[in-house]
Amino acid sequence: MSDAQPTQATEIAAAVRQVLGDSLGYLYPAALRVALRHDIAGLLADGPKTSQELAELTGTHAPFLHRIMRFLATRGIFEEDQHATFHLTPAAHVLRTDVPYSVRSTALLFTDEMYWLSAGRLEDTVRDGNTAFNDIFGAPLFDYIQGDGEREQLFSDAMDTMSMTEQNSIVAAYDFPPTGTVVDLAGGLGGFLRTVLVHNPGLHGVLFERESVLQRHKLDEPAIEGRWETTAGDFYELVPSGADFYVLKRIIHDKSDTDSLRILRTVRSAMTERSRLLIVDPVRPHTDVPPSVTLSDIVMLTVFEGRERTEQELEELLAAAELKSLGVISTPGALSIVEVAPV
Repeated sequence: MSDAQPTQATEIAAAVRQVLGDSLGYLYPAALRVALRHDIAGLLADGPKTSQELAELTGTHAPFLHRIMRFLATRGIFEEDQHATFHLTPAAHVLRTDVPYSVRSTALLFTDEMYWLSAGRLEDTVRDGNTAFNDIFGAPLFDYIQGDGEREQLFSDAMDTMSMTEQNSIVAAYDFPPTGTVVDLAGGLGGFLRTVLVHNPGLHGVLFERESVLQRHKLDEPAIEGRWETTAGDFYELVPSGADFYVLKRIIHDKSDTDSLRILRTVRSAMTERSRLLIVDPVRPHTDVPPSVTLSDIVMLTVFEGRERTEQELEELLAAAELKSLGVISTPGALSIVEVAPV
């Protein structure tokens, strides 16, 4: 019994530390946003600096900035040496703007008040069964950012960054035919479509997006010259018809069943009997759900009106749109490819 009591006390102490630490967890993204907004990682790219030097470069209060930097160092963002000088770490490195696989724009989006304030109203969301985002900002996220140049650009940049980290493995997981046309619906800046075309030199691509997003596309690459085009439109109303492949990447999971069905029916009306639709989203298994999928599901609950669906839930949506799943193809990351055909 004497051995059990110290063990129990240790477990309780660890549980208390965890719960209290988690209760203050919101301070970490708040501090991270300070570093992001002042591009601290970029300022350390040419060598370590003290908080005083960083404050002079950013116009911030040196003692307070030091405390923020010291806190971030406890999470592996920056490293403080014995001389109170701060260094880049691998985690800070990917917050620079001038490196491959920078996630700065995505981190800025995830710490934006659109996400932040919505998370603060999560209790209301759970009670009412509707995301508080619409109540806070007066419209769903995509309607809210449309016409807001800065936020719309931030969102498209953030999604392009996420796509960059996953697109090669997704494209490699699917066996595209030698020729055909691929329409990437709401494909952002075109990073995924560009990768599809680079890896499949016989394919032609169409980037379908809002006009404001298309103005900043990234398809101007010699390797795919002459094999792509852009088309502006609204996938709730009409999409290009007769393509061999349609892609909905990270689209259905952030939509309600009602909006998902509207999109799927629009796509179905554009498909031929030989067309295929590729839904690229997390597909939630019934057991052993990856933590990243569970986290993403809470984001869908907090900011959007969607959820991470199971294969069966997706099949029910597809059936209502006169579509059927031909199977789910896993990729090395959190996303899967659901290959879909007309019924």
